[in-house]
Amino acid sequence: MESEETTASAAGSTASHKSVTRILSSRGAWVVGILTALTIFFIDQGTKLLVVTKMQIGERIPVIDGLLWWYSIRNSGAAFSLGENATWIFTVIMAFAAATVLYLFRRTRALNWTLALGGLLGGVLGNLFDRLFREPGFGMGHVVDFISVPNFAIFNIADSAICVCMALIVLLNFRGITLLGTRAKSSAKKASALSTHVKTQKISEGE
Repeated sequence: MESEETTASAAGSTASHKSVTRILSSRGAWVVGILTALTIFFIDQGTKLLVVTKMQIGERIPVIDGLLWWYSIRNSGAAFSLGENATWIFTVIMAFAAATVLYLFRRTRALNWTLALGGLLGGVLGNLFDRLFREPGFGMGHVVDFISVPNFAIFNIADSAICVCMALIVLLNFRGITLLGTRAKSSAKKASALSTHVKTQKISEGE
């Protein structure tokens, strides 16, 4: 019985150092992250190229009747057509976000964090490319949006990647998983408290 209690206590005290996801090398994290970012970026830009070359601005093509349309518009604001009168501000924000993600890659070893950050970077770069190189001018370019669903803003692949990856990042933080793939200290304390509670309960039961 004493051995079990000691093991439980040790597990709680070392929980913050245990890997809870697949761990990558420094180079591996860079490779996976950049490949993920490039995949999202090229899918985003490829679909936008099709929209620009095959559709007129304002043209709407039904895909799933009543549920999904391709709707070609140009957005001067942020994701989902927000803040349309502050184009240059969003250009600066996206450039800063891209730089921040690249910095975090230096500290990341967890596969799930690498995929989330890579997808986020790809989405940010997809829309940043539009800001920098599309009309009406450098830094003021309008983003190509084309995915339309009922009762929602029109968006693109980059917007979707940004939202999905941000949700994943929130989930990883909520679960206490660090960039290194270990449990955060708060999670370790909870595990330690649980083992102490189990030990106290066993003593009170006379085991």
